[in-house]
Amino acid sequence: MSQTASTGIAPSGKGASRGLILLLAATSGLAVANLYYNQPLLAEIGRTFGASSNETGYVSMFTQIGYALGMLLFVPLGDIRERRTLISLLLIAVAVSLVGFAVSPSLLWMYIASFAVGITSVVPQIIVPFSAQLARPEERGKVIGTVMSGLLFGILLARTISGIVGDFFGWRSMYWIAAALMLLLSVILYRLLPLTKPETSASYKELLGSMVQLVRKYPTLREASLIGACMFGSFSVFWTSLAFYLEGPPYHYSSAIAGLFGLIGVAGAAGAPVVGRLADKVAPKRIIGLLILLTLLSFGLFGLSGLTIWSLVAGVIVLDLGVQGTQVSNQARIYALEPAARSRINTVFMVSTFAGGALGSTLGSYAWQHWGWSGVCWSGGILVTAALAIWGVHRIIYRKAELAVS
Repeated sequence: MSQTASTGIAPSGKGASRGLILLLAATSGLAVANLYYNQPLLAEIGRTFGASSNETGYVSMFTQIGYALGMLLFVPLGDIRERRTLISLLLIAVAVSLVGFAVSPSLLWMYIASFAVGITSVVPQIIVPFSAQLARPEERGKVIGTVMSGLLFGILLARTISGIVGDFFGWRSMYWIAAALMLLLSVILYRLLPLTKPETSASYKELLGSMVQLVRKYPTLREASLIGACMFGSFSVFWTSLAFYLEGPPYHYSSAIAGLFGLIGVAGAAGAPVVGRLADKVAPKRIIGLLILLTLLSFGLFGLSGLTIWSLVAGVIVLDLGVQGTQVSNQARIYALEPAARSRINTVFMVSTFAGGALGSTLGSYAWQHWGWSGVCWSGGILVTAALAIWGVHRIIYRKAELAVS
């Protein structure tokens, strides 16, 4: 009798069915969508509780702080625990958190529920290495690409779906629907996913400690993480404030229209794979500089949106291309640093990125309340400028180091 049959444990790298990979991709998209449902609904949530834009903006902030902390605490468990059970338990936990959000009687309750939703929605970051473990070596890149596509579509379509649902049925309905989906997926995945062995015998404490060592060891990882924080921070500045901007003059749009701007962003994000292919052929660092400048241009376009809605539409496309393209290029750089530590390197990068997103959510809502749309545009532009400065300083330092060696 084979080991697989006797133990129920599937060996790594033996391949997974197309249907199972698509299920994992869909799960990744639906799980990450939990982080973004709130953004088109913030104005409606504010009206429910009689809260200011600054106060409701903390909903996005606590969600992203929770996600960053969840990646730090839960994702390493995927290397030392059986992943099928871990994924199912986290899906149940996020379902409970979403119910908590749906029944929120106050903003304080919602802040706590938002944090819980964020910290338990890290399932995609466990699914990606899990899918790589299941895939045949010659199909690994294709499988990871499929799962990442599901993740990306979840991010982009979450705002559109929640805006429409919120407009027709109220914001609480979106979270009841999301909770039901998470529970359904937890049952389906527990029944269909194979058991797998942990990929390392290291302790949880050792895994956390090794991430600190990686930050110390690789300047490129530090640079990419700081740039990622600034870029995703600028992204969050815009998306946290957009619903408030669109519901006021001169537009007076509903949450459904605000959500449709997420669909517009698909056009920009669709260029991210092209950027990834360019990063394989050209130095990723050069491409990152151009993408940062492109993102800076988007905030200039947002500043002109009072003149025409098309400036806002163009800005969304450029913003998504710049931010998503920068992330892809940065990941191409950091994954080449130490192949055996890719999961931990990605955890460091993503924790930093979402910490920046939490800062951006706070900054965006504060800027909107105190300085209006121009304050939002300046705040986002300043964060992008900081990313450009980090990129430039790092480039100068290491060019000097290369000249000194030669």
